[in-house]
Amino acid sequence: MPEEHLPHKLQLSERNVLTMTGVTEVVSFDENAVVLQTSLGLLIVQGQQLSLKNLSLDGGQVAVEGSISALAYEEPRQSGWRRLFR
Repeated sequence: MPEEHLPHKLQLSERNVLTMTGVTEVVSFDENAVVLQTSLGLLIVQGQQLSLKNLSLDGGQVAVEGSISALAYEEPRQSGWRRLFR
């Protein structure tokens, strides 16, 4: 997680435009999936004909356009000794 906590907000319009804040990194993207690291975890956007618009990682703002079918956060994986002994 970044040192400075960016506010994280999503706004989906007509399932065609997703605007968000709090994005710290674009992990990967293609026309079917966009994977973003946000201040609250890894966000996976799935759909068709997806493209990135208005990319401004300085402010943590990103827009995804296309036919959006799913949004999912990946649960953070716990690591270390505590996980081993549970």
